[in-house]
Amino acid sequence: MKNYKLLSLLLFFFSVATFGQPGKFREKRDQVRSLKVAYITSELQLTPDESAKFWPVYNEFEDKQMELKRDRMKSYIDRFESSEKLSEKEATVLLNQMESADDELHQLRKKFISTLKTILPSVKILKLKKAEGEFSKKLLQQYRDKKIRR
Repeated sequence: MKNYKLLSLLLFFFSVATFGQPGKFREKRDQVRSLKVAYITSELQLTPDESAKFWPVYNEFEDKQMELKRDRMKSYIDRFESSEKLSEKEATVLLNQMESADDELHQLRKKFISTLKTILPSVKILKLKKAEGEFSKKLLQQYRDKKIRR
């Protein structure tokens, strides 16, 4: 889970850094998404029927999750930049909003897993969680290796 959050933050900051180059960012994002699809399909050993049902649900979940994180993170970053100017009451409101966003993400994930249970056996759902973590680790390692070589 820690790696998943780290990957989400990394992808968010990567998107902010490359915002001035939207075509290049979309290309990289699509590349990463393609690699992730191939990796997860391989790790879960999805049948064609499972794959046909799984990927639309998974992609919708990923899109909603990313949209929620992007919208919330933008709001938080704007407020964090002026955090020294926040009153105690404003800081409390911001923390409550952050907790609410975390709850919303948790509910989204619960709904996603509930839907997956109608598509995949529980063993494959657990494998999905593991595969997502392993993919994130590999992606982060490649990013670090690339950064070190520069």
